[in-house]
Amino acid sequence: MIQKVITKRKINESSSSEDLEYWLSRTVEERISTVEILRQQHYGSSERLQRVSRIIERT
Repeated sequence: MIQKVITKRKINESSSSEDLEYWLSRTVEERISTVEILRQQHYGSSERLQRVSRIIERT
């Protein structure tokens, strides 16, 4: 289960090192679960990834 944490600060006070420190303190299961939640929000609830194909003409 993901524990909700809110930290209020000014925009210019945010640092990527704090973000990295936070995510490294989470368990692998929590990180994977969060990635899955973000994936579902972006791509919908489909369990499959979108297929991408390209046709490249060679000379």
